[in-house]
Amino acid sequence: MLKLVGFDCDGVLFDSRQANIAFYNSILEHFGLPPMGPEAVDYVHSHTFRSSLEYLFQGRHDLKEVFNYCRTLDYRTFIPLMVEEPHLREFLRFLRPRFFTALATNRTTTTHAVLRYHGLDDMFDLVVSALDVKRPKPHPESFWRILEHFGLKPAEAIYIGDSKVDEEFARNAGVALVAYRNPNLAADYYLDSFAAAFSLIEKLA
Repeated sequence: MLKLVGFDCDGVLFDSRQANIAFYNSILEHFGLPPMGPEAVDYVHSHTFRSSLEYLFQGRHDLKEVFNYCRTLDYRTFIPLMVEEPHLREFLRFLRPRFFTALATNRTTTTHAVLRYHGLDDMFDLVVSALDVKRPKPHPESFWRILEHFGLKPAEAIYIGDSKVDEEFARNAGVALVAYRNPNLAADYYLDSFAAAFSLIEKLA
């Protein structure tokens, strides 16, 4: 019986592609490098901040210098570029309090700022960011923490994600994956919109 619905952040709660592109391109521009190509955009969309910078710079600059510069940036200027997914808010209200809700994301220091800006910070019973674990996604530590917090088994939860990282994450955690707007993932269920999520939950409950 389903008891918990877990969510990824970028690409699931929000269309954050433009925000991520603007953020990382501003860093690249500062160091005189060209903007990201499609492959790099896909990478930063689903990996941690540190991994993304390591991928983007790959020895072309001293990473310590890059990280020091990034500490001077205020990500709040990029948050308005993140667009909340249609029907998300209604779906979250539908879930609670009947089901637990949790967020497992590879975002770090920006996680709670993003939720506060969009007025979603009280819609999740637990938020686990990459800062809260030693091994971020696709390692299952984030979901292990969620299951332990609620005293649940993997079979009692689902995870809604949109990337290959999420696919691997759910598989490693032994949790059913709901692929959001990505039919190319190996998933247990597929959603094109949160408008269709209500009936999926009723089927699984």
